[in-house]
Amino acid sequence: VGFLSVCPPTVAQAMPLCVYIHVIIESMIGCLVFQSMCRTNRGTVGGYFLAGRSMIWWPVGASLFASNIGSGHFVGLAGTGAANGIAVGGFEWNALFIVLLLGWVFVPVYLTAGVITMPQYLRKRFGGSRIRLYLSIISLFLYIFTKVSVDMFSGAVFIQQALGWNIYVAVIALLSITALYTVTGGLAALMYTDTVQTLVMIAGAFVLMGFSFNEVGGYDGLFDTYMQATPSLIESPRPEEYNISAQCYTPRPDAYNLLRSPITGDLPWPGVIFGIAVVGCWYWCSDQVIVQRCLAAKNLTHVKAGCILCGYLKLLPMFLMVFPGMISRVLYPDEVACVVPEKCEEICGTKVGCSNIAYPKLVVTLMPNGLRGMMLAVMLAALMSSLASIFNSSSTLFTMDIWTKIRPQARDRELMIVGRVWVLCIVAVSIAWIPVVQAAQSGQLFDYIQSVTSYLAPPIASVFLLAVFVKRVNEPGAFWGLIGGLLIGLARMIPEFTYGTGSCLFPSACPSIICGVHYLYFAIILFFITAVFVLIISYCTPEIEERHLHRLVFSLRNSKEPRDDLDAEEEEHMRKARREAAENGTIKSSSSPLRRCFSWFCGVDSSQAPEPTEEEMAAASKQLTDISEDPLWKNIVNANALVMMTVAVFLWAHYA
Repeated sequence: VGFLSVCPPTVAQAMPLCVYIHVIIESMIGCLVFQSMCRTNRGTVGGYFLAGRSMIWWPVGASLFASNIGSGHFVGLAGTGAANGIAVGGFEWNALFIVLLLGWVFVPVYLTAGVITMPQYLRKRFGGSRIRLYLSIISLFLYIFTKVSVDMFSGAVFIQQALGWNIYVAVIALLSITALYTVTGGLAALMYTDTVQTLVMIAGAFVLMGFSFNEVGGYDGLFDTYMQATPSLIESPRPEEYNISAQCYTPRPDAYNLLRSPITGDLPWPGVIFGIAVVGCWYWCSDQVIVQRCLAAKNLTHVKAGCILCGYLKLLPMFLMVFPGMISRVLYPDEVACVVPEKCEEICGTKVGCSNIAYPKLVVTLMPNGLRGMMLAVMLAALMSSLASIFNSSSTLFTMDIWTKIRPQARDRELMIVGRVWVLCIVAVSIAWIPVVQAAQSGQLFDYIQSVTSYLAPPIASVFLLAVFVKRVNEPGAFWGLIGGLLIGLARMIPEFTYGTGSCLFPSACPSIICGVHYLYFAIILFFITAVFVLIISYCTPEIEERHLHRLVFSLRNSKEPRDDLDAEEEEHMRKARREAAENGTIKSSSSPLRRCFSWFCGVDSSQAPEPTEEEMAAASKQLTDISEDPLWKNIVNANALVMMTVAVFLWAHYA
């Protein structure tokens, strides 16, 4: 659709540039999906959700990047860059350090714990079910309101600008394609297709960046002209309702600074350094979408190498998205920097501003027809890769942590079906939330994502850090710390959405005592309040004996002592229920050829395998929880990590 809708009108013109490239890319993706469907056993939980733990480093790194960089980044980063300058790039460059924390600290613990989901880790670490259930629900909530709805909206904005489609028609068309290969392929298909789509995204974004800098007179030309990028229409037709001040339409004087004033900055530097680190710790180190890709790697060295590749790729968004967004404001100030509400609504459908159209505007007006089609394919690749990752991981959470609690006797076939049906449910809720996304945070999509995350994620990051590093933390402390943090976060988030986040022309009526603290500062405060809750309650209640903690905390990750799992009784109860279901004949095989074909296509094995014996489980556990590394490759990935951090520090210093 992307290529053929915007290619030159004649077949002779279209074939060389559009159709050939389109066929090659789609054929590569199709072959990878089909290959992964055949190579991995998608009818089992390990095959569908963890790709059989057989992935090597480069698909792991590419999938980490593609899962993170969705169409929300193209639209959101470029939009915030157009509105406020380069500071938003700090969100991307901060991740270079956090992703190393994932590979070197958190994943070794998750691997030795032998878990599939993050709630499952907390259940093994603390025992009980309430923390696992809480984390599953809050994670699904965050997926719907900060990921799925945002990516759907941003992708639809792009297609609306490029093709003139109705925004909801565009959403439904994109979701139909994405859900198809998500439901059929499992994690292996997603990771292989993410690799191809990462190449497509980067190549297309580099092409647009080249066109953009050429149009504005190069790198120096951008910094010479951005401060003069103001709209021509700045007078209000209804001055009695709102007064348009110069602050509302002129670029910020600190637009070229990565680190800004802690008091007056739109992204204050303490928040950029520490607040983003708090949110990033949740996203990169404890979020199911990201961690699941690392758990699918062959061994720990491949995990680390994949994290390094992802880190190097995270250097690019500043140049591929933020700078082009600023260029878009220079080239099209009347549209991208519009300030009169009536004019903004005419241009982009919302009164609070049109900075979100910065990137689509470049594509639609700057690039020739064939390359415009390529960029639309890039946006579709970004949208589908991130959405597919979220769909797969959210279905993992719901299936493994909620459905198995409701039906402990459920076996693989039922779990596979439930996981796929759940995808349809979150799609419906996310579509209903799109109007809220459209108007929040003065129309700046990336600020909306980070603000909601800052109200809900810091308690989770705090509990995971303490769970991994502090043996004394126990279940009551973790649970009540999460609940306390959630209540404080909701006390900020609900009034903000009730009163509205406001804009330069329409300030929010939310009391300053509630909404006056910047969301990144709030994330830091909430993180430490939660940590205090957790530690106080933990030290006032009985501690967990060390025999329950072997290979569940960082200091005991290499322990060879047998672990007495706190959730062993519940696991045995579930295995017993599944065995009884099999013995009672509740799982019946299908004899119809059509149904057998359908079952293969969807990865649902109609002949359920028998429950493994204790000996088989012990052998599998030993293989999957091994974190030993070859000394040579260990040193190579460690050296690369140091090089990457050196590059990151230089860039931070250069743009600070």
